[in-house]
Amino acid sequence: MKQILIAILLFGALGLTGQSGLVDKVMVVIGDKIILHSDIEEQVKYLKAQQGSVPENARCQLLDQVIVQKVFLQQAYIDSLVVSPEEVDGQLDSRVNQILSYMGGDVTQFEAYYGKSINEVKEDFRQDIEDQIIMERMQAKSVESITVTPSEVKQFYRSIPRDSLPYFGAEVEVSEVVMKPKVNKVELQKAKEKLEKIKAQIETGKDFGELAGTFSDDPGSAKQGGDLGWVKRGELVPEFEAAVFTLNPMEYSPIVQTEYGYHLIQLIERRGNAVNARHILVKPEITSADKEIVKTKLDSIRNLIVTDSISFGRAVQKYSEDETSKSNAGRLLNPQSGVSTFEVAQLPSEVFFAIDPMEVGEVTEVLEYQLQTGEMAYRLIRLDAKSQPHQANLNDDYSKIQEAALEQKKLKEMEAWVDEKVGEMYIKIAPEYKDCEDLKKWSEHSKNY
Repeated sequence: MKQILIAILLFGALGLTGQSGLVDKVMVVIGDKIILHSDIEEQVKYLKAQQGSVPENARCQLLDQVIVQKVFLQQAYIDSLVVSPEEVDGQLDSRVNQILSYMGGDVTQFEAYYGKSINEVKEDFRQDIEDQIIMERMQAKSVESITVTPSEVKQFYRSIPRDSLPYFGAEVEVSEVVMKPKVNKVELQKAKEKLEKIKAQIETGKDFGELAGTFSDDPGSAKQGGDLGWVKRGELVPEFEAAVFTLNPMEYSPIVQTEYGYHLIQLIERRGNAVNARHILVKPEITSADKEIVKTKLDSIRNLIVTDSISFGRAVQKYSEDETSKSNAGRLLNPQSGVSTFEVAQLPSEVFFAIDPMEVGEVTEVLEYQLQTGEMAYRLIRLDAKSQPHQANLNDDYSKIQEAALEQKKLKEMEAWVDEKVGEMYIKIAPEYKDCEDLKKWSEHSKNY
């Protein structure tokens, strides 16, 4: 049930959660765009999946929201906004891969739920995904010049009733020095020889996809025969990209070494600066001895820091191997908010327990953690700042209040933009919705010929 819910949440907002069997009828016409009865019913299904029930006037409210979206979409086409096929492919691949991850990579379960192959599902979703990207681009364009001044931030803050101000839990800011174990030469040679044997099997006629599913150390693509989906130039590591863009369709590369290990790559199709490729990855094993080397080195760096022989910032620049945090002087950014503050509950558990008893400025012992690639790495964490639980105020929370003020101003600007554009568009709503108070404004303000 959870996996079906995930599928609905990822694709349901587009009105494409499977075979509905609904008898369709046009409910709204906006310029040359239409909203169907099935569109609204699928939105109701989506809402039920999220909330368990829907209010009595849900269909009126949902149709009102969909009309707003269609107004943006209609204007986007009037303004000739376009989206590239590669962007659409990227979104489709991302959503399908996310659903598959929640289904344990079970392609059979995915296809049983949708009643179609993955490629057929992608084609069904293609136009809706394209429309969604274009609509969001139009929304962004309508408010791209909106900013807030410090006086507007203060005015917004003062407009919030005191008893409605949010209460923030304890927050922290942290920095890191990261080091990754290096594979020794013996393990590198073992991995390369393993891939050479796999390549030899392909050369004798064995199926590339089957071998990828059996031997590849890339768990995401291995479940799909090594298929990486569509990726654009610049999204791949340099060595992989250099190899794949020299291949002809269905040709495979020599063995390619990257930071992830050794790859055998096969190009499936190329469209301009985007490729659909598959690969077999063999990762060299990191031994216990390799891990101990990096842990010992990090421990020595920590001793230099705590004895003031080197500053933490200098240690970041000289030793850290995480380019993202290194470019920010070692400071970690919260992936949920994009800023450097974390609520303590948002921290990885090993970081939380390590810094909980610490004072600002102190540095943890060496901590082991897992990278997004699944590989292990080690780091030192410094506690840079820590706030106590408090009610929102301008001194401690200016950036958050500024962001909220900006979002409110953008929403008002979007509403004004929609009101202006509606007066230039033809909108007709079916009689079934004539009693919806939420919808009367559309007929009153639009051109109805």
